[in-house]
Amino acid sequence: MDGLGWKKSSIIISVMTHLTIAYWCVLVAIILPIIWIGFAKAGTRNYIHEHNSAPRELLNTLTGFRKRAVWAQQNAFEALPGFIAGTIIAHLMEASQFELDITALIFIIARLAHGIFYLIDWAFCRSVVWVIGFGATINMFLISI
Repeated sequence: MDGLGWKKSSIIISVMTHLTIAYWCVLVAIILPIIWIGFAKAGTRNYIHEHNSAPRELLNTLTGFRKRAVWAQQNAFEALPGFIAGTIIAHLMEASQFELDITALIFIIARLAHGIFYLIDWAFCRSVVWVIGFGATINMFLISI
């Protein structure tokens, strides 16, 4: 391997080892809406051939857990900006890395539970974990002070 190829590889490894748990949680949070919409679309008839050219039309016709999966996706997107901002601001303000990582993990666990509770239609539990996830986002700003 030439010197340049080795240098590129070591840069990639260096960047990956410097990503904190909180930053990895941002990536997971970005992926969550895709997971929820996957539940909405999976198993629908002729999705690839008929509905892929106009997926929002399909989403408007869904019912039951598939409709709730669409709502879970929308809510997951709505939660992203605050979580991403809180994570970046906490890093920039040099908040305790341990506290930030734990807070980010709590957010992810809450958001996973939120989506699951949406799918199975447990409204009260969904609201409780929504508050926990929102509280985690607020905590990122508080630990930055």
